[in-house]
Amino acid sequence: MSAPPSSDRPLDGVRVVDVTTSYAGPTASMYLADLGATVIKVEKPGGGDDARGWGPPFVDGTSAWFATANRNKSSVVLDLRNPAGREALLRLIASADVFLQNMNPTKLERLGIDGASLLDQHPRLVYCAMSGFGLDGPDSHLPGYDLVAQARSGLMSVTGESGRSPQRVSTALSDVVTGMCAAIAINAALVRQARHGRGEIIDVSLLDTDLAMMAPRIGAFQAGEPEPAPSGGTDSVLAVYQPFQTADRVIVIAIGNDMMWQRFCGATGLADLGAEPKLRDNAGRREQRPRITARIAEVLATRTAEEWLGVMESVSVPAAMVQSLSEVISDPQVVARRSLMDVPGTDGSLVTVRSPFRLASSPHPRNERFPDLGADTERVLTELGYTTDEARDLAPSSAGTKVAPPREEAS
Repeated sequence: MSAPPSSDRPLDGVRVVDVTTSYAGPTASMYLADLGATVIKVEKPGGGDDARGWGPPFVDGTSAWFATANRNKSSVVLDLRNPAGREALLRLIASADVFLQNMNPTKLERLGIDGASLLDQHPRLVYCAMSGFGLDGPDSHLPGYDLVAQARSGLMSVTGESGRSPQRVSTALSDVVTGMCAAIAINAALVRQARHGRGEIIDVSLLDTDLAMMAPRIGAFQAGEPEPAPSGGTDSVLAVYQPFQTADRVIVIAIGNDMMWQRFCGATGLADLGAEPKLRDNAGRREQRPRITARIAEVLATRTAEEWLGVMESVSVPAAMVQSLSEVISDPQVVARRSLMDVPGTDGSLVTVRSPFRLASSPHPRNERFPDLGADTERVLTELGYTTDEARDLAPSSAGTKVAPPREEAS
């Protein structure tokens, strides 16, 4: 991987060594790379990151899932079972500002890359431990995946159709948000590192992330609300805040305050509901939810979704179509914001989603192709002082990997 084009991104000059696999850790390091950091992805010989094998779909042998979390990185292959490979990793870490890992605690100590050991040697290092359940507690040793965290946090217990079995949110929600949380904490630690030269041990877990997403439901339950259950798209507190069937398809209506309720009633011909004193605040509307939602459903079924969205926009009531992915990718707002980026060299057959932040100083997002397995091993190791022959000896199975096409900036 060649050096990224010169820019004024906030993390230019920050060096990250990432030994995480799957999705949460790679998402965190990708967001750091989007912000300008140099990310060195350390992978195992043979298959590399587990996510390289997640599929189908595969495009020219590349997992679409893997591509979405690994732009803007270099790939180095090291066999950590080999003392020479472990030594190379330690030299990489010594050159880094940030180190991310999601290994079993026992393996960390055996390799000498647990947080305490590394900060003892490198006091300014920002060390981020990513796991299913955290660094302490009786279950810190257990492996964790998105599905397990959604189940254990209670997130699944409130997701799904009313009266039906709990459902998983059907995307890698825990992984993506955990990656975001890690990136936030790492950036905060980098500020202190720059100011005071001090490092940090950051503990981020899938369970803690999902508990944070459940904060309003947990708080309401502790305050006396009944045990929640799946309720479809209906919100536990706000009324009306749910999907409705129109004459042709489903839309959602999100009424967030009392003035919005009055505007909604006036625009939909339900002035009688708007005039009822007991429906003038959310508590009253929630108590009468079945009655008022039945009336609303009757009215909304008389016109098309497009017509109703025009009405809602005219009175500033939040509403939207429930879109399929085929509609999402051509949504005018998504297109205008250039939220989807073609992976360079794939003719649009692979795409990634632009990071969910925009910086005025970096109007063009960094969009370098995911690295081929081990493509950068020789270059990175020789930069650390290894000879070319030593670097090749330390790079099992990386020899002969195809060279990635040139990186480019997304326009």
